[in-house]
Amino acid sequence: MSDNFPMRIVRNLDELKQPLRNAVVTIGNFDGVHLGHREIFRRVVARSRQFGGPSVVHTFVPHPLKVLAPERAPLLINSYDEKEKLIEASCIDVLICTPFTAALAELPARHFVRQVLVDRIGLRHLVIGYDYLFGKGREGNAALLRQMGEHLGFSVEVLQPISGAGELYSSTRVRQLIQEGQVGRVVSLLGRNFTLQGQVVHGFKRGKTLGFPTANIKTDRELLPATGVYAVRVRRGSKLIDGVLNIGFNPTFEAADLCIEVHLLDFDDSLYGEQLQIYFIERLRDEQRFTGPEHLVRSIRQDIRQARSILATARLIEYHDYLDCGVKMLTTGSERQEKS
Repeated sequence: MSDNFPMRIVRNLDELKQPLRNAVVTIGNFDGVHLGHREIFRRVVARSRQFGGPSVVHTFVPHPLKVLAPERAPLLINSYDEKEKLIEASCIDVLICTPFTAALAELPARHFVRQVLVDRIGLRHLVIGYDYLFGKGREGNAALLRQMGEHLGFSVEVLQPISGAGELYSSTRVRQLIQEGQVGRVVSLLGRNFTLQGQVVHGFKRGKTLGFPTANIKTDRELLPATGVYAVRVRRGSKLIDGVLNIGFNPTFEAADLCIEVHLLDFDDSLYGEQLQIYFIERLRDEQRFTGPEHLVRSIRQDIRQARSILATARLIEYHDYLDCGVKMLTTGSERQEKS
């Protein structure tokens, strides 16, 4: 295991001209890269040091359900680019982003283990979650992996459900909280504030007319918080700016499309065309229909007062704030893991 960065990203297995030596691997979609995923990565990093090989995360692009059953595919918590940055922040040496195709979905589990994990990647030790299934018809499981490992020379480690603050870490639960607008609660599962990135585009300039100019954000993020008003922090380059953000359809003005608008506090500059990173701190209220501009202005002023009060003491947690490169372990079930 090397401590040199940046992380190597392999976007096609054909890029691996020869197997990695003593590779310690984990496999999964890792949607959201929540604290449960981070614990798996810590274990992979720790084991890679023991085995003397690289730490490897093997994932798929796009998410398999986008190919197999698009109607059931989840809204992704992170963009693929963001997921790569989060995985690199866990001190992983190699990220393999295998293109997921219908042909790959038909590959029997035994063939996947031998042809992909062993022959291509060079698997020496595999770390998986307790419910990991793979291969055609999801026929592959931990028992099959252990059986094949005895013959092909690799070991298997199964991690039990991982929890913290009395709740299991789960991508499904993260999505649920975000879609409910509970952006404050999701921090304990993600280990960071939920964020989205977008470009500032021209809007209808209603906010400026009301005395509260807003930046209209265009984003490709699939998963958005519930409609409503939020206290946020906005990163513009290296600078963080407090703000109040509205997601919704502007019922007072009967907008047809969903809009994301952020009013930056104590800020007066042009932002058109710029990329902003928005960190959600707390939800202030539901979106409302007002009787007229005067009522709306009074509500915006109250939103700003409430946001200032919250943001005055709020801590912003970004992914690098809890980076420990495999040294510290989290709670797994009811047990405290030993430090590696």
